[in-house]
Amino acid sequence: MPPRIKLRTLKKVLYVGAAVGGSLLLTAGVYPEIASRSQSFSSTYNTISRKLGFCVIEEDQGDTIKAAEDELRLMNKPLPPRQEILNSLRDEEFDILVIGGGATGTGVALDAVTRGLKTGLVEKFDFGSGTSSRSTKLIHGGVRYLQKAIFNLDLEQYRMVKEALAERSNLVNIAPHLAVPLPIMLPVYKWWQVPYFWFGIKMYDVVSGGQVLKPSYFLTKAKALEFFPMLKKDKLMGAIVYYDGQHNDARMNVSLAVTAVRHGASAANYVEVLKLLKEEIDGREVVCGARVKDTLTDEEWDVKAKCVINATGPYTDRIRMMADECTPKICQPSSGVHVVLPDYYSPENMGLLDPATSDGRVIFFLPWQKVTVAGTTDTPCQVTDYPQPTESEIQFILNEIKNYLSSDIEVRRGDVLSAWSGIRPLVIDPSKSDTQSIARNHVIEVSPSRLITIAGGKWTTYRHMAEETVDRAVKVCKLKPTCACRTKGLLLDGAHGWSPTLFIRLVQDFGLENQVAQHLANTYGDKAIMVAKLSNLTGKCWPVVGRRLHEEFPYIEGEVKYAVREYACRAIDIIARRTRLAFCNVHATQEALPKIIDIMAQELGWDETRKKDEYCRADTFLRREMGLDIKHSMCTQQQLNFTKEEINQYVKRFKSLDFDNKGFITINDLRSYFEKVGECVSEDQMHEILNEVDLNRNAQVDLGEFLQLMNALKMGTVSNSRLAMAARFSVEREGKTQPIPVERSGGGV
Repeated sequence: MPPRIKLRTLKKVLYVGAAVGGSLLLTAGVYPEIASRSQSFSSTYNTISRKLGFCVIEEDQGDTIKAAEDELRLMNKPLPPRQEILNSLRDEEFDILVIGGGATGTGVALDAVTRGLKTGLVEKFDFGSGTSSRSTKLIHGGVRYLQKAIFNLDLEQYRMVKEALAERSNLVNIAPHLAVPLPIMLPVYKWWQVPYFWFGIKMYDVVSGGQVLKPSYFLTKAKALEFFPMLKKDKLMGAIVYYDGQHNDARMNVSLAVTAVRHGASAANYVEVLKLLKEEIDGREVVCGARVKDTLTDEEWDVKAKCVINATGPYTDRIRMMADECTPKICQPSSGVHVVLPDYYSPENMGLLDPATSDGRVIFFLPWQKVTVAGTTDTPCQVTDYPQPTESEIQFILNEIKNYLSSDIEVRRGDVLSAWSGIRPLVIDPSKSDTQSIARNHVIEVSPSRLITIAGGKWTTYRHMAEETVDRAVKVCKLKPTCACRTKGLLLDGAHGWSPTLFIRLVQDFGLENQVAQHLANTYGDKAIMVAKLSNLTGKCWPVVGRRLHEEFPYIEGEVKYAVREYACRAIDIIARRTRLAFCNVHATQEALPKIIDIMAQELGWDETRKKDEYCRADTFLRREMGLDIKHSMCTQQQLNFTKEEINQYVKRFKSLDFDNKGFITINDLRSYFEKVGECVSEDQMHEILNEVDLNRNAQVDLGEFLQLMNALKMGTVSNSRLAMAARFSVEREGKTQPIPVERSGGGV
């Protein structure tokens, strides 16, 4: 007779087995990570101890202290002027010339110069002006790539995720003022998805090993809604929260370039490569430099180098074809569009991941710079200097957002504050038919003419890509570095003297507003003190210094002056990269633009002609690349269908808001109206109200545009309009006419 086992005993056995199995799994994943880092633990401990002021006894303590002091002196010395760097590129021969000033290019330059190699870098536009400033702002390993690695038993994908997670940890450590852990919520609406997603996210933690930012956790439905009250409640089972890194991508890119320059690299923006130079060595032609042009002055010259590295992202094949016209393409560009919404769309410190959109793509919904970033799309595209978002891509993102937000929240097209497109340089896999299947790993190619190309990859892995690229350059071109790679753990510009409480010193020592001080500390690190010193007095008792460029954002005039010292050459550099104003709100950028240009003119000696040219360039950038000129679905001219009495009533409404009888309504008219009625409306909301019917995109609403709005309301094309409601109430207050019924106010289109 077989032995009987009680159900209670069987349960205990199963629970113990599950616990043992889980422990073995965690040990197998985590222990190797801990072991591999045991040697670096001591040095990390000593570094932290020094920052805390403790005395660390080491055999080479004297050498270490001297090296640290030398590093601090190096990072605090004034940057060389741009003209000095151009002279260096013209007169000197380099070990390595890097083409491309994005994350990969500046990472390669920093790696090379810190090995003792004489390094030059040229960038056609500004540092980070392309893909590297138009990312999702995440430093991540790739949750969905890990899913593919596990279910497809894909070792290459697994290695890519593991590498990215290690680099994620490093980037947070070397630029703590720019990169921070961000919790991201994965809502669950089907019961069977709870263990499925939980296992996947826990595996993400396991692969991170000792470098996990913070452990993931499960939230009940009530807790999930407490953390993310905008979430759709129906059928919500709970949520899983995991951590990835978030950063200011453009500022990180500029910091890489500046750090490379401080270490001795000659890195110049607005220098375009016209052709590659070649010479014959051992019976074959090899690349030995490049013919370049300063696009600001049109001056041309040759740059000589023993090795040329192509790190141009989407332009990879264009440079490769300069070396060999018949070379096959290896890069498939893909457009990724993001939209920016007001901050009330998301909690201040919790992101959201939609893992399964209607077409299988992944969309993030993230708080960033006091706004909400939503995206991204993934569509094959052509390479262009001026990537533009499309209305269909914007609508796709907005429609997907609606699926995860509460029905109480009206997701409005008029709430879009900015929209941009970035071109991802994906590496082609001939066996795959769509860009979603292409892994974001990288390829290093050495051409017969010895041009070295680094293609593919992503922001998170830029440092490892750079290390492998320079390793290959040293081997192929027989270079002689003075030391091995040093970038693992090498602090970037601004990180050396930064601490989480640095902003308090800025408030106390300089009289800056708290919000402004926090922004400066978290953007410039210890260089925030230099920015504060360049800032003008406000003329008020408080804040003492720090006049804002726009009242709704913490960017101040001193940042423009500091940016010029960091090689900002055009107004676009300020609004798009040195500050993120254009990415946060295009309307606020338009208002701040004249002030920015005036400050740059004083710093750089621009005349009126140059100032007008800069304004036109920046305005074109906002309209073309930041979504300002994309027409809303309402913005199609329709034949007016009014009676004579209705037209008279609508004209009265229009005039009730046109306070100065100018013939059009401006943002100042809306301010005056809301002040008059005692209603508190933010600047963003006023811009949204104006934007909903500003068909000409000139920051004004004329009578024709107003009548088009009224016609759309009457025909049912638009269901609500806050501008229409404001006009109606303004007339009612003055007792001029009886109200015409209009749908409830919404403020969007």
